[in-house]
Amino acid sequence: MSHMDNPHDDVRIHTTPAVIEPGHTFGTVTDKISAIVQRRRTPLGWWIGFGLSFMIAGMLQGTIVWLLINGIGIWGNNQPVGWGFDIINFVWWIGIGHAGTLISAILLLLRQSWRTSINRFAEAMTLFAVASAGLFPLLHTGRPWLAYWMFPYPNTMGMWPQFRSPLMWDVFAISTYATVSALFWYTGLIPDLATLRDRAKGGFGRVVYGMAALGWRGSARHWARYEATYLLLAGLSTPLVLSVHTIVSFDFAVALIPGWHATIFPPYFVAGAIFAGFAMVLTLVIPLRKFYGLEDFITDRHLRNSAKVMLATGLIVAYGYMMETFMAWYSANNYEEFMIRNRFFGPYAFFYWSLIVCNVIVPQFLWIRRLRHSTLALFVVAMFVNVGMWLERFVIIPISLHRDFLPSSWGMYSPTLFDFTMFFGTIGFFFFLMLLFLRFLPVISIFEMRTMVPEAEIKEDKAQ
Repeated sequence: MSHMDNPHDDVRIHTTPAVIEPGHTFGTVTDKISAIVQRRRTPLGWWIGFGLSFMIAGMLQGTIVWLLINGIGIWGNNQPVGWGFDIINFVWWIGIGHAGTLISAILLLLRQSWRTSINRFAEAMTLFAVASAGLFPLLHTGRPWLAYWMFPYPNTMGMWPQFRSPLMWDVFAISTYATVSALFWYTGLIPDLATLRDRAKGGFGRVVYGMAALGWRGSARHWARYEATYLLLAGLSTPLVLSVHTIVSFDFAVALIPGWHATIFPPYFVAGAIFAGFAMVLTLVIPLRKFYGLEDFITDRHLRNSAKVMLATGLIVAYGYMMETFMAWYSANNYEEFMIRNRFFGPYAFFYWSLIVCNVIVPQFLWIRRLRHSTLALFVVAMFVNVGMWLERFVIIPISLHRDFLPSSWGMYSPTLFDFTMFFGTIGFFFFLMLLFLRFLPVISIFEMRTMVPEAEIKEDKAQ
């Protein structure tokens, strides 16, 4: 983009093909996206969704208060299943957050123009998913007010974290991931915050958006610094896509428990995270574009590309399931063989076969072109994948723990009411934050969408 003195002036058009429907000019792009934020009357549907998510998030708050009073004994964790819903939900939410970083950073570096319509939304999804995920390991410690012990700092007791533990690696990996993702998201917002500042009707909105825009005026110097910073953050974010869920997989892979001790876990977890992340993107984007009438910006091409990424990563996940079974047989290890038989025919076999249906069989329908072009079919497949990826974590964690080496220590795992209120409460918290984002910030990058306007439309706009 060129470096103009006015953020609303023309910008240079990239050579990539337009990714929005024809008929839009700079003015209509800015008007339609900013109107979602600056409309005087908030839609009734938004209020209904906000009220429901607020009530469900209140359930999370009540559960946390009760947990701090009574301890984690209110959950279903027991011996030998010391990790239950808390770690299942933690890994599930972290996986969902991967799509935002992939769409924003990697596709930006690869010059994929189709990322433009969904990158802002996916970045916000990443932040809210990480916020939901972070609650679980923090509360699982039982004493979250002592969480600062996990950081290396000089203290009179001479106590330091155990840096050989992957649980400690998690602390640094996820905090770095959250910090870089927040900076990347906010940096991309700055030009659009200036647009909202200049178009704000009231003085309060002009002051708030003006402060958030950090004095942006769209000068050549501002654009040069913006592009350098944005590209640098994209470069920093890219290895995080691989590193964060790789380190999360080390929580299991470095253990000796059958079902965890597997070298395939790092790539398998990363592919599964992208798989789950794109499923959640489709789950949220399909209703969003319909509710706000954004079909011209979030086109069928975006949905089809997301479906193709989901299909590709789903095949990698299916390969991981096959290799787990194959290696258990090929290793001739009695414990590994028993672990697979327990998954197939044990007391939790229903969950394993439900996982296979959701994550392996249902995504194969995306090979059918007609289904890839159907928004309803994509939404249904994405919902199956969301459920399947949660079931995958359930299969990996409690099912591997409840029958380990000694039959005398076997035990069943059953979640309690508070496990469910905590889980569904974080879903409400996630949608609560997402709806606030939709109401007060542009869900689509305005200035980047303007670069996607076809050149013929720009010339016509100039002539008028």
